[in-house]
Amino acid sequence: MSEITGSRLFAEMLHGYDVTHVFYLPAIMLGGIAEMENFGIKRIMTHGEKSAAYMADGYARASGKPGVCLAQQIGASNLSAGLRDAYMACAPVVAVTGGPAVHAHYKHGYQEVDDFSQFDPVTKMNVRVDHVSRLPDLMRQAFRAATTGTPGPVHMQITGPHGQAANEKTSLAPLTESQFKQIPPFRSPAEIQHVQAAITLLSKAERPIIVAGGGVASSRAHHELVKFAEKMQIPVATSLNAKGSITDTHPLSVGVVGTYSRECANRAVYEADVVFFIGSHTGGQVTVDWAVPKSNTTVIQCDINPIELGRSYPNSVSLLGDAKVVLEQLTAAATNSKGSSAWLARVDELKKAWRDQLSPLMHSDAVPIRPERICYEISKALPDNGIVVSDTGHSGMWTGAIIDMLKPEQRFIRCAGSLGWGFPGAMGVKCALPDQTVICFAGDGGFYYHIAELETAARFNINLVMIVNNNSSLNQEIPLWDNVFADKNSEAHKAEDLWKFKQLNFAQIAESFGCVGIRVEHPDEIAPALKKAIGLNKPVVIDIVSDVNAFAVKAWTPKDVKNAH
Repeated sequence: MSEITGSRLFAEMLHGYDVTHVFYLPAIMLGGIAEMENFGIKRIMTHGEKSAAYMADGYARASGKPGVCLAQQIGASNLSAGLRDAYMACAPVVAVTGGPAVHAHYKHGYQEVDDFSQFDPVTKMNVRVDHVSRLPDLMRQAFRAATTGTPGPVHMQITGPHGQAANEKTSLAPLTESQFKQIPPFRSPAEIQHVQAAITLLSKAERPIIVAGGGVASSRAHHELVKFAEKMQIPVATSLNAKGSITDTHPLSVGVVGTYSRECANRAVYEADVVFFIGSHTGGQVTVDWAVPKSNTTVIQCDINPIELGRSYPNSVSLLGDAKVVLEQLTAAATNSKGSSAWLARVDELKKAWRDQLSPLMHSDAVPIRPERICYEISKALPDNGIVVSDTGHSGMWTGAIIDMLKPEQRFIRCAGSLGWGFPGAMGVKCALPDQTVICFAGDGGFYYHIAELETAARFNINLVMIVNNNSSLNQEIPLWDNVFADKNSEAHKAEDLWKFKQLNFAQIAESFGCVGIRVEHPDEIAPALKKAIGLNKPVVIDIVSDVNAFAVKAWTPKDVKNAH
């Protein structure tokens, strides 16, 4: 084979892995970026390395394909910080950075700081590419690592501040492995005796419940989840990552459980005598720091990664395998059941009580606007295959609990914990799914983080709808500061400057960036604003002036039962 540059090989291999977009901040892999011209790969230049990582993350979660982000050596620390969310959300991302040239070691090379180890905590694989001859095999390994088992980010540091090692020539072929283009690359079944044991345990249970986790979403196992739940008549709660795996109007749907949740879901999981976790890490958020379910609850767990089985609760049955395939196995092994009428009635009672409690806020005509009303209007406006992307904090609490996924094709993608992820993450989602409506919900505090990416959205026609819940504050912090200053009586100690912003019109700001801006100050204006924004097929910011004193409902925990007596 004739020789080609590492840059050409890099571009050909990305194309071979069906990569359609890369997100980057120059200058990195300049030759490779140029070579992508020949393969139709869209190169999205951002205004920050964290934005690039977040966009690649959103792209990966929406498409199931590895998202690719790049940064030069001096930007590597920022890129590693941006991978934290992808790591927590188990999203396949391939991150590429430059690294110090060998001849400059220990001589104070320009911009040189040893940042390689910063990628260790936020990646599944962290490797150096010291010579062009290692580029093809390590790229193949990167895509294998990102997609197999529990998906996650990987990092390749290519020698040279701009990855100049790739400028050298190689006679190695740009071979790719098509199996690792998308998650999951393997669909492994569980052992049949474990499937039968799970069915036996669920059949004997008086109050069984399913908790569907992010593994259900990444396995695209929505249909199989619903089919199994219907056959055995078992209620279904979901983690935030799996919201939308069952429609919120389905009779067996209980809603999101955990810290950002519906009270009815937390109470149902707490009262269950058998909890079946499917594709869930059983971490602190989905269990409210392991208070829901109770520590002595009988647990069944299915996961693609054996190390997760029994991590937080001692399992009575562990199922190792892909969620979609295991659910198919379970459905085939199960017999039709009417379920426990008393248990199903109890779950319905909990669901009704939650909706009755929240309904006045969802239909509120108050000015400034209640965030619950915003979420209610999003539920009504979202197209049949629309996608909601949420930032974290109050945004995640309101959207996770209140927005209803009404159609099986609708999806919900949430920030895993990094405030400000929502907007650039949603841009990545839109790049992955350009023909579907993407609506992002974030507070003004979160939107400020990466507001410069409005220019990126306008430049590349990334036509999402960005809803800013504008209360001119980080109002989630108000109770924290009130508690700190509880024993202070003077006006000077109200500490508004510690959590409050100046009042801004984000619609006007959006217009100055070349996007469309819509200002909403009354609840009746939300629905027409959403209808207009969805129909424009342009990047739109809807600035909704909301109530600074509106606080998301805290998660229900067993303490609430004790405090009530």
